[in-house]
Amino acid sequence: MLKWAVVFLIIAIVAGIFGFTDVEAASATIAQWLFGIFLVLFLGALIIGLMIGRTLTS
Repeated sequence: MLKWAVVFLIIAIVAGIFGFTDVEAASATIAQWLFGIFLVLFLGALIIGLMIGRTLTS
C-alpha cells in the first residue's frame, strides 16, 4: 500500500510540473488517503505486536 501511495505521489508531482492541475489534485488526494490507511494499519499492527510480545515474555 505504501508503494501505491508513492506511485500516486510521483504522478502528482509530474502532473504538477506539466500543469495538469486536476490530475495533480486527484493523485495527491489518493496518495494522502493511501498513506493514511497505511499509517493506521501499521500502528495497529505495531500495537498488537507489542501486546503479544509483552504477554509472551512475561
